Amino acid sequence: MGVVADALHADRVALRMPGELDEAFELGRTCALAAECDRDLRRCAEIYGELFPAAAFGPEIYSSLSLASAFGAPWATADRLKVVNRAALWVLALDRLVDRIATSRDQVDRLVRDCLAVADGAPPKAAVTRFLADLRDELATVGEFAALHRLWRDQLGRTLAGMSRAWAWRDSAAEVSLERYVGNADSRGTCFVDLCHLIYAGDAWVRAHLEELRPACEQVQRYLHLLGDLASYRRDLSWGGLNVLLLGVGRSEVDEAMGGLAREAGERIREVWERSPRTATFLWRQIGFNAGYHNISDHSHRK
Repeated sequence: MGVVADALHADRVALRMPGELDEAFELGRTCALAAECDRDLRRCAEIYGELFPAAAFGPEIYSSLSLASAFGAPWATADRLKVVNRAALWVLALDRLVDRIATSRDQVDRLVRDCLAVADGAPPKAAVTRFLADLRDELATVGEFAALHRLWRDQLGRTLAGMSRAWAWRDSAAEVSLERYVGNADSRGTCFVDLCHLIYAGDAWVRAHLEELRPACEQVQRYLHLLGDLASYRRDLSWGGLNVLLLGVGRSEVDEAMGGLAREAGERIREVWERSPRTATFLWRQIGFNAGYHNISDHSHRK
């Protein structure tokens, strides 16, 4: 009987193997893609040295960004993902300058002015604007970027305004409602990163309909805004950072809001799917990957 049982077990394994091998192959390919993206980000960190001190930007930062983009768009090449990765890294560097380094409103305002000036073509004066200028120039290799520059500059402005507003709230210990806090989700920078990616790696339909895609991107950004706070709560608590859970909002209220945001994001993303399945997949995977990466999930967040 032992021989028979072993044979039956071997048959079951054999039947499973083709599908499992295909899945394992895709997972391996995606991890290799992430590793290649990770190397590019580390090179960027070396180029803009003082912008990425090792104490604030450990290896996990580069790997998490690379994994997110690779598993969000596993069909892509590292070259097509370099802009989304670099834009995400730039947003993190900018956020640190605003959130942790700036000690006055004048410093924040000056940083905002410098970034907008460089977006308009001015020469960069510091590492953060030099990185932004290089990102702008890479996007300019896309033929349609001249026509899309206004939209890109507008989204950059929204990101900068959101970070500036968040800095003011923390500095003044303002009372901020959950609704108002979620409404400032541009401070997360996700829509700016998505827009850079869609301009650089999107197809002709995507580039022609970026305004129509914005509501779906914004809904994903709102969800990730709250998810990011749940993931960084202990760190924010340790130094007094702005966090939704430190504004008198309960965890259950945040969970309920995230469930609603995810459902609304799903509805908008389904509309995108009809015209651009890969864009829809990329947006939806941002929610799933980040929730899984931070081990924060709830069945009400799934569709």
